Amino acid sequence: MEWILLTDDEPQLETLIGQSRQQPVVIFKHSIRCNISSMALGRLERAVPPAGMIFYFLDLIRYRPVSGKVAEVFGMPHESPQVLLIRDGKCVYDESHSAISMQDIADAAG
Repeated sequence: MEWILLTDDEPQLETLIGQSRQQPVVIFKHSIRCNISSMALGRLERAVPPAGMIFYFLDLIRYRPVSGKVAEVFGMPHESPQVLLIRDGKCVYDESHSAISMQDIADAAG
């Protein structure tokens, strides 16, 4: 699994939105303080990621303001753990906690 660390709410978020116009982009919001989040991360990392998607990793403890900006930009309430699928600059799928799965992400990306 190849993650891009999401650490900046301005130019990096704009880049992510631009990328989503070409291919699906996934944001995984993770808290190292949460066992469920660690379990969801482990499931994602053991799965084979679909080709043609970009995966961003957001550390909620270190980059809390970035998480707030993500919630604001995509109109999704903050949850942890949480996965967002971005296409054409909009969140088209979100899931949280133990319901996060690579298969569901792939299905939603279509």
